[in-house]
Amino acid sequence: MFTAKRIQFVALLFLVWNFAFSKDINIPKPVGPIPSENQMRWQEMERYAFVHFSVNTYTDMSWGFGDENPSIFNPAKLDCRQWARVCKEAGMKGIIVTAKHHSGFCLWPSKYTEYSVKNSPWKNGKGDIVRELSEACKEYGLKLGIYLSPWDRNYAGYGKPEYITYFRNQLKELLTNYGDIFEIWFDGANGGTGYYGGARESRKIDRKTYYDWKNTYKMIRKLQPKIVIWNDGGDRADLRWVGTEAGCVGETNWSLLNATGDVSEKMLRNGLENGDSWVAGEVNTSIRPEWFYHPSEDKKVKSLSQLMDLYYNSIGRNATMLLNFPIDKDGLIHPTDEKAGIEFEKAIKEAFAVNLVEKKKAIASNVRDNNLDFSPQNAIDKDGNTYWATDDHVNVASLTIDFGKPTLFNRFLVQEYIRLGQRVKSFNVQALVAGKWKIIAQATTIGYKRILRFPSVKATQIKLNIIDSKACPLISNIGVYNAPQILMAPQIIRKQSGEIVITPVDNESVVYYTLDGSNPTIKSARYFRPVPTNGKVEVKAIAYDALTKKMSPINQENFDIPRKEWKILGISDEKVYDVLDGRASTAWHQPQNIKLPADLVIDLGRICTLTGFRYLPDQGLWNPGIITHYQFYVSEDNVNWTLASDGEFSNIKNNPLWQTKIFDTLKARYIKLRALQNTEGNDNVGYAELDVITSK
Repeated sequence: MFTAKRIQFVALLFLVWNFAFSKDINIPKPVGPIPSENQMRWQEMERYAFVHFSVNTYTDMSWGFGDENPSIFNPAKLDCRQWARVCKEAGMKGIIVTAKHHSGFCLWPSKYTEYSVKNSPWKNGKGDIVRELSEACKEYGLKLGIYLSPWDRNYAGYGKPEYITYFRNQLKELLTNYGDIFEIWFDGANGGTGYYGGARESRKIDRKTYYDWKNTYKMIRKLQPKIVIWNDGGDRADLRWVGTEAGCVGETNWSLLNATGDVSEKMLRNGLENGDSWVAGEVNTSIRPEWFYHPSEDKKVKSLSQLMDLYYNSIGRNATMLLNFPIDKDGLIHPTDEKAGIEFEKAIKEAFAVNLVEKKKAIASNVRDNNLDFSPQNAIDKDGNTYWATDDHVNVASLTIDFGKPTLFNRFLVQEYIRLGQRVKSFNVQALVAGKWKIIAQATTIGYKRILRFPSVKATQIKLNIIDSKACPLISNIGVYNAPQILMAPQIIRKQSGEIVITPVDNESVVYYTLDGSNPTIKSARYFRPVPTNGKVEVKAIAYDALTKKMSPINQENFDIPRKEWKILGISDEKVYDVLDGRASTAWHQPQNIKLPADLVIDLGRICTLTGFRYLPDQGLWNPGIITHYQFYVSEDNVNWTLASDGEFSNIKNNPLWQTKIFDTLKARYIKLRALQNTEGNDNVGYAELDVITSK
């Protein structure tokens, strides 16, 4: 019961509290564009999953053409709860499902098309994968996202105005019938060859204007007010593609772009320092080489060290990570992918388990107004809403943390308070080692989160030096960690001579290998020098650290017949043999005076029985001269040629990996790869490697 005295006391406390907290605090003003609440929620998710599943899962294709029969879609063991459980255990905060890929096949029973699960044998046409995934996500506390391809290779009206109504009707279905959607994802592949209701032709559209993105976005935001939009074409969306599917963003990464105007590959990779809109980067990549499930990739799931590299090159560079788990023909995430994802989450937790600067003492070269509200201790208080700030005129400053004793560490994490803008342009990190300051790492932008890796160092103090900033820096979080070592698998190549070359990633580990397909151990052959081989060979290798007794994951490479006797015909440039040297890092390009179509003809030296070929495009930055459409011929005499395979290398621009094409068995001594089109629309054609597949 409140007495008069108690009421007076409470009133006095309120007045004191109000006085204390209503005093003027010189809060820094925002600098440049700032993220919306939707963008902040998305950024703080950090990691979330893609799941790719469609009719092309059953045709072993990267992209469906739109003429695949729905009868092939019958995932006997489909379990969206398994997808959600695996993603949850892998540390993902949400799942984006390919509700409709380029084939046009819908994973929900859309009332606007017959090309969907309702005409498949799965659940007798009564199933709805989007519904089942929505319910599974709710059960496991995950957010749901939707991928809807703007390109539809099945729909007869694609390329015509009526398709936009169809496209928006499908969007309405997906955004009104399945609860909250955190992200809508529009693929950048637009227009080309397709079934198109039986027309079987090529259709081109102006991706900037055709979809009327401005009004499409308005509709999306009205239906889902808390959504973020990903799009790499047309009007600027909330998020941006980073220009590659390899799993990294630029070391310099501004979360800014301009709302209008063309976007270059450099802008996608690095953002734009003085952009007028907040458009942060999302790094999309797959746990396997490709996006959809292919049985041939069961042994090509990314290793733990590769996944950790992806983490540091995405989240550790001010971006988010969208990691794909392909769904197999049974309708499940494959056990190998599941194991890799869960190990990935465990490794992240281990790396960042102990923040070595928690509860330590921090001092700064400048504190805003000498006010404790902006104390350097705010950077290590575990509260993302507090921050160390300097006076307005100070954009060069330092913050020093005392460990209290010599401490071993190899990771440095730093975050800006981006609600008031991204500011820092460059910084470095120093460590006090044996009484002397030593620069151990340096970088450019920070943004939401930046993580630097460096060799282990033992120091008594650590110092963050802001070298340049757009305005007074606002540092909300600093973490220092001693992450466990993860050995990376050695690299394996086969030279044209047939010699196997195995290279460890670091010079301190030793390599053991096998040539018979068995798993190597420290009792296997130790690698010292190139190993001569003949015929087909399956090479497996590991790196081993004798000091820690740790072993890397196994790297495996399968090589077909040696290319020692191969000769490239009609080309005098000796550099052309980079195509056969076994190294992905080298490439050769057709002379500039050669117009498409362009041929590369090779004499295999003897008659071989072929069942396919493999092409690797130039792996250089921005991958110039990538072939998209091809013809592959074989001959026994270099006079009479047989067309063995023709078509497209799907998604090769964004995912420039080995392209494998299988055909009916043919005997040949000569092969000819004819380039018909490239990704650039010009006559540039490049090759990193070309190989054949022979019968067993």
